[in-house]
Amino acid sequence: MLRQLLNLRYALALIAVAIVTGTIFYSDFLSKKIEVEEREKISQWVEANKFIATAPQNVDLTLASEIQQKNNDIPIIWTNENDSIIDSRNIDSSEIKSSKNFLKNKLAEFKSAHPPIVLELNKDPYVADKYYYGDSKLLKQIRYFPIIQLMIVALFIFITFYSISVRNKSTQNQVWAGMAKETAHQLGTPISSLQGWVEMLKEMDEKDVIPLEMEKDVNRLKLISDRFGKIGSSPKLEEHNITDQVEKMVAYIKRRSTEKVSFILEKPEEDVIAKISGPLFDWVIENLLKNSLDAINGKGTIIIKIKDFPDRVIIDVIDSGRGISKQNIRKVFKPGFTTKKRGWGLGLSLAKRIIEKYHRGQLFVKSSDPSKGTTFRILLKK
Repeated sequence: MLRQLLNLRYALALIAVAIVTGTIFYSDFLSKKIEVEEREKISQWVEANKFIATAPQNVDLTLASEIQQKNNDIPIIWTNENDSIIDSRNIDSSEIKSSKNFLKNKLAEFKSAHPPIVLELNKDPYVADKYYYGDSKLLKQIRYFPIIQLMIVALFIFITFYSISVRNKSTQNQVWAGMAKETAHQLGTPISSLQGWVEMLKEMDEKDVIPLEMEKDVNRLKLISDRFGKIGSSPKLEEHNITDQVEKMVAYIKRRSTEKVSFILEKPEEDVIAKISGPLFDWVIENLLKNSLDAINGKGTIIIKIKDFPDRVIIDVIDSGRGISKQNIRKVFKPGFTTKKRGWGLGLSLAKRIIEKYHRGQLFVKSSDPSKGTTFRILLKK
């Protein structure tokens, strides 16, 4: 599927490049052709003006007048031999009146666009009229057309890629949810069986500590199964004391770490209440704490700060570990990304999904420095 997606993207990119390239070349060809025709049109118009001005009284001026009247779209400014403006044509009179320098500025624009058509009236002394002209509206539209089409093609590519991305993400989410539910389903039967065997062992010898320890592990498996079962469905959010939830997970991780790791929990004196899914929220805190343990490599400090605000709760998980490089900060929440030799790279991705999709909150890297460690921030709305 990935190969087909890449092939489709390459095909779309090549089609877009071909369309844009062809449009640019064809538009350039048309604009040059129209530019030549417009110069011929202006030359004919100048000759018609000359003929009308110098023709004897009995000569028929119908054709010359018709040529003169047909030019109603190409703007013209004509000057004397010293470039002093004599008159203009096809230029909005209101714009001329709005500014004294309008015609001068327009003349400078025409000079840079096209060489003038010179009508020599006398050689000695030299007297001539110069006709400067600009582009017609049609020529301007043709020149701007490739830009407009480029924008349309870019929009088309963006919409196509966005649709593919959304579809791919939707498929990925369905796979995630399906795998999670199937995992929970497959774990259900052996866990139930293990619970029965543990109860039998407890009845055989009530003083034996082995069944009690086994029961803890079976309960742990049951909790994991329950978490996976909630992925892909809409969990029920209930009011919980965030401080108690975090303290419980800190205590759990602390028992499984070495004495060289120092855990510091900074919390408000009063209870911090927010609506969460208890099992899923615990999973997020557990993943963040485990990630911090990996970062400090079994030796260092992990600080958990809980801040209570009227509209939100902020939880910072800070470690004194090796930090995250700048190029990896954007990748840490992507499924499959990991810098460890072992691991699936799914913990942080799951944590972000739980906080943002199910709790409508935010989970992000607040800061990271190789010399100071990393801070992950959870933002929950009340």
